[in-house]
Amino acid sequence: MAEELQTFHLDIVSAEEQLFKGRVKTMQISGCEGQLGIRHGHAPLLTLIKPGRVSFVLQDDSESMIYISGGILEVQPETVTVLADTAIRADDIDETKVAEAVRQAQEKISNNSGDVDYGAAIIELAKATAQLRVVELTRSGRGSRTKKKK
Repeated sequence: MAEELQTFHLDIVSAEEQLFKGRVKTMQISGCEGQLGIRHGHAPLLTLIKPGRVSFVLQDDSESMIYISGGILEVQPETVTVLADTAIRADDIDETKVAEAVRQAQEKISNNSGDVDYGAAIIELAKATAQLRVVELTRSGRGSRTKKKK
């Protein structure tokens, strides 16, 4: 019961599926104003989130990560909800495909042609770079496998 008081319920969902549902000790996410750390008892909050990773510490002290492409974060007294535009478990990211997306976005940005939408290319680069960072952190042991919970 005491451990239950030190945790909060976290839901991470995308348009396609629910990626995580369960109790966690802490979480970190990139809000529109910067990095946010959430613990039990955090003040209520509603904010946009940037492309990047959601990392969270489970009750057994293991850490998990999920890449999100943006969305909305809602913090309530006992529940935190991440409504992601797109979300991918760290283990499901295809590193080769993402590295190619980074290369293509960098090429578009470097291209001096007037046909390039620089804003879109920068967004593509940010998303692909964030996915690579999630892969790197997972490989280095900072994020364990995230199991699908229903």
